[in-house]
Amino acid sequence: MKTFTHQQVAAHNTIQSCHVVLHGKVYDLTTFLHEHPGGASIILREAGTDATEAFSAYHPKDLIEKVLPPSLCIGTLDPKSVPIPRVSASAAAGKKEVKKGDKPGLGAILNAFDFEAVARHTMKPEAWAYYSSAAEDEITLRENHTAFQRIYLKPRVLVNVSNINTSTTFLGCKTSLPVYLSACALGKLGHPEGEVVLTKAAGSRGVIQMMPMLASCSLDEMLDVRRKGQDSWFQLYWNGDLEMMKKLFKKVELAGCKGLFVTVDTPHLGKREKDMRIKYQNDLSDVQKKNYRNRNARSMLNWKDIEWIATVTSLPIVLKGVQTGADAVLAAKLGCVRGLVLSNHGGRQLDTARSGIEILPELYVDGGIRRGSDIFKALALGAKGVGIGRPSLYAMSAYGQEGVEKLLDILKEELEMVMGLMGVTSISEVTEDMVDIRNLSSHSTLIRDFLHEGVYEPMETPLLKSKL
Repeated sequence: MKTFTHQQVAAHNTIQSCHVVLHGKVYDLTTFLHEHPGGASIILREAGTDATEAFSAYHPKDLIEKVLPPSLCIGTLDPKSVPIPRVSASAAAGKKEVKKGDKPGLGAILNAFDFEAVARHTMKPEAWAYYSSAAEDEITLRENHTAFQRIYLKPRVLVNVSNINTSTTFLGCKTSLPVYLSACALGKLGHPEGEVVLTKAAGSRGVIQMMPMLASCSLDEMLDVRRKGQDSWFQLYWNGDLEMMKKLFKKVELAGCKGLFVTVDTPHLGKREKDMRIKYQNDLSDVQKKNYRNRNARSMLNWKDIEWIATVTSLPIVLKGVQTGADAVLAAKLGCVRGLVLSNHGGRQLDTARSGIEILPELYVDGGIRRGSDIFKALALGAKGVGIGRPSLYAMSAYGQEGVEKLLDILKEELEMVMGLMGVTSISEVTEDMVDIRNLSSHSTLIRDFLHEGVYEPMETPLLKSKL
């Protein structure tokens, strides 16, 4: 096989001849450009370069063998070849890059918002935009958090709370907290190890990770770093390929996953303008271009498909993304659904949809949870447990595994404090009469949340060409 230098690869950086390096191998992607689900522009931005870092931020390594024909690999990169310096997107845009060494020590982190504040200033702009963006005007994104502020606690006194236990069970699995790490895609955008960081932290703190189907690590990589006896769930995006689905279900069953969470709220992709805008500014003309095959498959997902899933897997099925009582009733009538996650996809799908906490009581809820008191309120309104999404990504991006562990420690400490002040010593003692929800459905919050406002990045309007 032919050996290439960086300079030889760099000579092929056009739509007529597009070579890239991936994990030490040189690929001619000229004919693949317009087959790429994300559009040709994304590949052309890396044309003539070593695209390993950019590729790994979005895809597991084994995807190369699954997607690219062997004939597209035309050689290997000479390890002695001198790389050609590249200007980062941030530098090209005139933005000051904050070095990770400038971030405060982990001991200075006191709450979940602190992780978000540090991540905002240390992540690459493209990564931050992807993680933080939500649909359209981002009203639901903000409502997910502010809804908890309209629920007030009613503390009890003179109760012996010297021994507080925050453990419970999810789908028969023991967990040290009524919290799980929700499935979030593209972990390597925030940390070079990606989702395996979340797997390790979940195992370290005795909580369950919902492993994402669209992880930037392979499923095997996440499974391989689990501790002995560590339980996990698997999140599924329906793609319509029944044979592939069967093989995937068998794999996660054999791996010991204890639940199959089917995402049901993505028949179309929400319009995430903050993410779209930065892609446009970085010269990616196909902003938010979708994999149309998978999109069409998801748009056809229906109740009969859920019934089919139940016939080919023994895993407990949980529907992720239910948002109305009517759909909850239909799920119950189906007879094969073990649970629901009341979720609006972190506000990333349909803007002005209600927050998950407003739709309770059901089983699991995610979106907007930042404090131990938020967890307590969800439990009081009937939730079995809560999912943590963005906070875990921000903690991972800023501080790696130690950051995610610190996040879980903070939530546990806050929950224990709230439980003690509320006069309960176990999760089973938390009841609905401990909260006042009279203002929950008013959708009006009069008390300003300066901490949340301080980390939220407002949306922008288009820049004049002279300022791009």
